[in-house]
Amino acid sequence: MRYLFLISHGDFAPGLQSAVEMMVGEKEDLKSASLRNGESTVDFGEKFNKLLDQLQDDDELILMCDILGGSPLTTALACLSDYNKIDKTLVITGMNMPLAITAMTMKDNIDDMEALKDMLLFEGKESISEFKISTEVVDDDDEI
Repeated sequence: MRYLFLISHGDFAPGLQSAVEMMVGEKEDLKSASLRNGESTVDFGEKFNKLLDQLQDDDELILMCDILGGSPLTTALACLSDYNKIDKTLVITGMNMPLAITAMTMKDNIDDMEALKDMLLFEGKESISEFKISTEVVDDDDEI
């Protein structure tokens, strides 16, 4: 099985998991863990290890995190190393909702992790844009 794990500072990862599940339904292969204010990296590592305990030897993992170099990512990578899962893990930083939805809907449709990585990186970048709001006055008779 291929899993998607979301990790973050604060409540971002569990919140993103909840939002993604609103769009794609609850999934057993979507998990999250977060480093909350006042918790140590040891606390976070224990939570992350509980997620890793659910994996089988041949399972693959897409790990998405909020920022590169943060404590959740460095701690998760240490845990993955302890579980000998580094070689079966694709790590993507700077997660957002369109990226997570695409990962959930496409992860089992693309066998090649390199191709999946390319698609996810493209999706993540494409989902960031400026939305311009028009300040023109619209008459009631004009179509919007």
